[in-house]
Amino acid sequence: MLDGPWATLIVRELLHGPRRFTELRQALPGISAHTLTGRLRRFERHGIVTRTAFAEIPPRVTYELTPLGRDLKPVLDAMFDWGMAAPDSALLGSPEASA
Repeated sequence: MLDGPWATLIVRELLHGPRRFTELRQALPGISAHTLTGRLRRFERHGIVTRTAFAEIPPRVTYELTPLGRDLKPVLDAMFDWGMAAPDSALLGSPEASA
């Protein structure tokens, strides 16, 4: 579910609260609309994200983590803590890291 380069970053952004599609795109420089749409739809199918469409003109849609999605916060926090504690050689892929 969290495979790929954007999954954890999308969840990270949604941990701050509901976001519109354009807000997510702006917060994630380099992500394509196609990739973001696909990830959000996948998260929605798996119960990680809810999509709310408002009957307004122009149409407004927001994405928000479900309780299941918010349960990913400790996982992301642990990944962050591990990354901060890991030696630089482990993160840079130096030969010493694979020994």
